[in-house]
Amino acid sequence: MKLWFFCVKAAEQGGATLIADGRKVFSLVNPEVRQRFIQKKVKYVRNYGRNFGLSWQVAFQTTNRTEVEKYCRRASIGVEWKDEQHLRTIQVFEPIVTHPKTGESLWFEHTAFFHVSSIEPVLRDALLKEFKEEDLPFNTYYGDGSPIEDPVLDQIREAYKQVTVRFPWVEGDVLLIDNMLTSHGREPFVGPRKVVVAMAELFPPSNF
Repeated sequence: MKLWFFCVKAAEQGGATLIADGRKVFSLVNPEVRQRFIQKKVKYVRNYGRNFGLSWQVAFQTTNRTEVEKYCRRASIGVEWKDEQHLRTIQVFEPIVTHPKTGESLWFEHTAFFHVSSIEPVLRDALLKEFKEEDLPFNTYYGDGSPIEDPVLDQIREAYKQVTVRFPWVEGDVLLIDNMLTSHGREPFVGPRKVVVAMAELFPPSNF
């Protein structure tokens, strides 16, 4: 529920942290689109170990496939072993949630960010020549597996664009955010940059 960011080293150029209020994003998304996601939810598909992106050993910090399966089972993540080195995970999320303290509705998802259409066109075309869409490092769909329409993705991106606030770093700065209420990202940067993070208040409580 809480993230603390601390700036050890500010970048020479750029590198600001971008934050967006999920309540405002929710209010800007068309009610019809919101209802569609409430009904269908959103599915995240990730592939590890296809010579691009993280290996499953790095991502899960283990070389034991059984440990990966136990972790995913506890987290309600579907697991598909394509071969010894290729793991696919599938997880369905509620993109709209209720804040546990304020009771407000929030847009709380990475649907557009993880969608293949967010990749720069030149890189996206190169990836799709190398991989089938289902084998990309990450992609998103509606929860039933159907494709998310381009106008819907554009609308989500525009909502985030309208409410995003820049937090430019000065060394020694501390930024505290409500991690459910506020989404965060990072601008490109030039030069060394080091911003560390601490997390607190796991929600909901779990057996991890």
